Amino acid sequence: MPELPEVETVVRGLREPLIGRTVESLWYDWARTVRSPDPASFAARIVGQTFHSVERRAKYILCQLDHDLLVVHLKMTGRLYVTDADAAHEADRWVHFRLGLDGGKQLRFSDARKFGFVALTDNFSALAPDLGPEPLTESFDLKAMRAELKRHHKAIKALLLDQSFVAGVGNIYADEALHMAKIHPLRPADSLTNAESKRLHAAIRDALSQGIEREGASVNWYRKPDGTTGSAQNHFRAYDRAGQPCPVCGTPIEKIRVAQRGTHYCPVCQKG
Repeated sequence: MPELPEVETVVRGLREPLIGRTVESLWYDWARTVRSPDPASFAARIVGQTFHSVERRAKYILCQLDHDLLVVHLKMTGRLYVTDADAAHEADRWVHFRLGLDGGKQLRFSDARKFGFVALTDNFSALAPDLGPEPLTESFDLKAMRAELKRHHKAIKALLLDQSFVAGVGNIYADEALHMAKIHPLRPADSLTNAESKRLHAAIRDALSQGIEREGASVNWYRKPDGTTGSAQNHFRAYDRAGQPCPVCGTPIEKIRVAQRGTHYCPVCQKG
């Protein structure tokens, strides 16, 4: 599933071709893609509205229209791109939702697994309650993070995947941050020392910032809006590197399961 760096890259790639465009039509062939309101009401509301901004909150894409917020979640296989209406792309075979735009353009939502969704709302908090702080903003405060760690005894990797703890972190960047911070993924969150929590706070920011700089990790379905790949996958420290040498000490990276997710770590740098 695309995480914060991938969604941020998509948002940045959509702004130039999308902002200022007006919706002229809507098409879909999978009703569950249109989460709310119902598809007929969705079409009646969105046609005629203009895109004014494209932002991100956690893993959600937020498009401000005249009267509504268009919310998109890519889930596992979603791709969102603007193209000429008569242009053909490889990802078109999985397009289940598209908006016709003025100027002969289309916003297409390709989603092979059909888990992604779009929604119109005037209250994003009601659609996505309990999101934690944005890790690259001042709202992600070290003191507050330490207090939250002390409230949880579950494995630190599992807590990092909890979107109410910190928004936008997923499997990839949790593994990367824990490797940077030299913390074993199974360590109980409330066992981290002040020094370890400080390292983890900085590592979360660093892992995500580097992911954004490299325009995301194209390990599965993720592509940028122009169809090209990101390069973060070429710089992984731990994630998806089982059996390969740790970039710090050379010990083979090991893989275990934490919170039902494949988890990669160095048994020397990240001692249990």
